[in-house]
Amino acid sequence: MMAKQNTSRTAFTVMVCTLISRILGFVRIGVITAVFGAGGKADVINLTFSIPNNLRKLSAEGALSSAFIPVLSRTIAAEKNGVKSKKIVRNLIGFQLLLLVPLSVICIIFSEPLIRVVLAEFNEPWQIELSSGLFRWFINYLLFISISAVIIGALNSSGHFLIPAITPILFSICVISSILLLHQSIGPYSMAVGVVAGGLAQILFQLPKFSKYGFDLKPDFSLRNEEFRQIVRQWLPVLATSSILTITQTIAFRFASGLAEGSTSALTYAIVYWQFPYGIFSASISTVLFPKMAKQIAVDDGEGLLDTIQYGIRYLAVLLIPSAIFLSMYGHEIISVTLQRGHFSAENTSMTARVLTAYSLGLFSTGAYNFLQRYFYSGGNYRTPFIVTSVVAVIDVALSLWLKETFLGVGGLAIANSAAFTAGLVVLLILVRRREGRFHGRRILITFCKIILAMIPFIIFLNILRNFTGNWWVSGSSLKNLILLACGFTGSCILILSMYKFLKIEMLDDILRRGRKKA
Repeated sequence: MMAKQNTSRTAFTVMVCTLISRILGFVRIGVITAVFGAGGKADVINLTFSIPNNLRKLSAEGALSSAFIPVLSRTIAAEKNGVKSKKIVRNLIGFQLLLLVPLSVICIIFSEPLIRVVLAEFNEPWQIELSSGLFRWFINYLLFISISAVIIGALNSSGHFLIPAITPILFSICVISSILLLHQSIGPYSMAVGVVAGGLAQILFQLPKFSKYGFDLKPDFSLRNEEFRQIVRQWLPVLATSSILTITQTIAFRFASGLAEGSTSALTYAIVYWQFPYGIFSASISTVLFPKMAKQIAVDDGEGLLDTIQYGIRYLAVLLIPSAIFLSMYGHEIISVTLQRGHFSAENTSMTARVLTAYSLGLFSTGAYNFLQRYFYSGGNYRTPFIVTSVVAVIDVALSLWLKETFLGVGGLAIANSAAFTAGLVVLLILVRRREGRFHGRRILITFCKIILAMIPFIIFLNILRNFTGNWWVSGSSLKNLILLACGFTGSCILILSMYKFLKIEMLDDILRRGRKKA
């Protein structure tokens, strides 16, 4: 029981930090827009920064993390002196330097021709000049964030999550502060200063705790030890799996571009709103439970592993199901308040809300699918997630080809995605059941029944509120509408938490019990 309380509280802490980071991310975008405009220089800044920001998915923060955290977690669990663990971390630092320092040098020297190729949409001389200048600064962020990700992985594998969870907040603070303080003197390069400072701050902030656990940043270039070779072997299939999903999303945008006007924007904005709860809840739970599952496999704790799997699925259901319902039922209101101004009309809001509703149908499925992928990664099985993800991609594209031609239009692309991940989740659940022999399905079913009961008054509340306030979203963004949205959101949260408390939902109870003990 104590272990579950600690897990719930740790996950909750990571969620709060992630929420703050996401909010600051929106603030960062708002500051860039306010200072540099909605287009022009702002477009150059955003598109140029997207290059290193996307490349980090290939480095330690993305696919490589899924490969090295299980190996490092198992090594920490198996040894007492920490010699092998320290060598793995040093190998990873050395590997990052060997890979990224030459890349950074090449990008700095050949910045302009690279920008002309990668960002071909820039055809004005001033755009190319500004973008290539910024790129020489931004590319350094890739090295900093990759080293920071190794530190985060080492701390998470050691069972520490608070400092790594706070770290991304520092990046947004540095960028926002730099733009506000320096934009009048150095213009768009204030963003560059903030990006470099933010990347460096993430490393420095974590170093004391990193050192406390016995690690250091000394690179080790002798990469022939078996643990590191295993990490590289596992990195490639994870990279391939991530690439499949990226390609599938690219195909969806290609399909959307051939549909009704505004379909591509509707798809883009709907994904942004969908990713808000997904990023906060799904990523946080996976972050906390991923190294835990790897350690349980390392010490052959089969019962503990089963308990962690079912607890993670139930935790995701508790958080993602009400999030999906709120996005579905209040999507018009959310989008209207945040986007409906200027050329963004009520029709655009309605189209985006329909797509968001369709994506929300698969919010829990996608979150649980991502979590079960981590289960397979924990045991060193990278082949199964790759095969199942390939099947998910085929289902997604096949359904998209059909549904986009129906009355659903762009919403059909989102429904196809939700259906594909739901099918993938079912397959992974069956495979986990076969692999482990049993699954604690009764606990999961009980939690789902409690969630359904808790959702009934929540849905009734939103319907009554809408009938009482009317379709105020049609009028667009305003202070009054923001207050109405805030009231609906606050009332929903209070009602859901009250029902969870009344029904004794275990995750909420664990957090509250732990909080009372500390008090």
